[in-house]
Amino acid sequence: MTLHLPNPDGTLRAYEPRTEPMTVSRGGAFTSRTVFSAAHVVADPFADTAPDGPAAVDWDATLAFRRHLWSHGLGVAEAMDTAQRGMGLDWPTAAELIRRSAAEAKHAGGRIACGVGTDQLTATAATTLAEVRTAYEEQLAVVEESGAQAILMASRALAATAQSPDDYLDVYGHLLRQATEPVILHWLGPMFDPALEGYWGSSDLDAATDTFLEVIAAHPDKVDGIKVSLLDARREVDLRRRLPQGVRCYTGDDFNYPELIAGDDQGFSHALLGIFDPLGPLAAQAVRVLDTGDTEGFRALLDPTVELSRHLFQTPTRYYKTGVVFLAWLSGHQSHFTMVGGLQSARSLPHFARAYELADGLGLFPDPKLAQERMRNLLSLYGVNQ
Repeated sequence: MTLHLPNPDGTLRAYEPRTEPMTVSRGGAFTSRTVFSAAHVVADPFADTAPDGPAAVDWDATLAFRRHLWSHGLGVAEAMDTAQRGMGLDWPTAAELIRRSAAEAKHAGGRIACGVGTDQLTATAATTLAEVRTAYEEQLAVVEESGAQAILMASRALAATAQSPDDYLDVYGHLLRQATEPVILHWLGPMFDPALEGYWGSSDLDAATDTFLEVIAAHPDKVDGIKVSLLDARREVDLRRRLPQGVRCYTGDDFNYPELIAGDDQGFSHALLGIFDPLGPLAAQAVRVLDTGDTEGFRALLDPTVELSRHLFQTPTRYYKTGVVFLAWLSGHQSHFTMVGGLQSARSLPHFARAYELADGLGLFPDPKLAQERMRNLLSLYGVNQ
């Protein structure tokens, strides 16, 4: 049945939904790339809470989505930006999420890495580097005790407190020395979080890169890899070519991921991506094609998804989570379109309409009829009569 989707100028366009999903196959572990999906959390729609109140999570639906990702061979990057860290998900709930997901990973035999930050600490003019280190240490202990790999996330408190690159070298050096297993370092750009402007001690990205590499060079045995989320493919390629032997680059570039994962004659990126939340099964199939050495086949599957990803991650980029959860609802992974912190209101109806159109065109919905019905209900809620 035809849907009438709203354009940004207020007009409507007719869209004929597809009737069959894309066929994807499951397989064994990946052999050529290590791939994580940064997974979203499912809010409890019946919780009586305000947007600035404690987070209320539907644990059953949240863990079921992680089992979905593991079933396709993807690793789960837990309690990351996609899970609304610092945007509705507070540290006590994030800690519970880490513990629950890590336990579920052991049961399911899935790979998991979890975000370590300082979001229990609100930086003030009086905040010290010692307090930032202590906050990091608390979260690192939770992740390590759960049995998950640690991802050292960028810290708003450190960005606000550090006075020079040396402060970053001090804090990260301290954490890497005490980490029991190699960690992933995460450089999240200010397009994802404006509070991280000037991270690594400089707004000059060349100078910041030098400091970042200095941290790694001092502790290469404690760094499994780096996750780079700067949405700059050329910079990521240059950075990965400068990494010490054995340190991986995990792309976090949701604009250019096919070319970065495919790589070139001097190397490639692994992946830790928010867009692999809605793309999970298709992304897994593409990587398995790449495992056979078929780069063209890999690109043929993944290149068409970039338009959807760029749409979801358009500015303000930090609200991409809204589109991710919207697609999870349309796909039947959750029964409602409600988000922690009320962030379901962070994107417009025309934005949702285009996201639906692009995802449906790719065949991402396991049940296209269900997705169509839910889209029709949303349109009706906004006053668009069909």
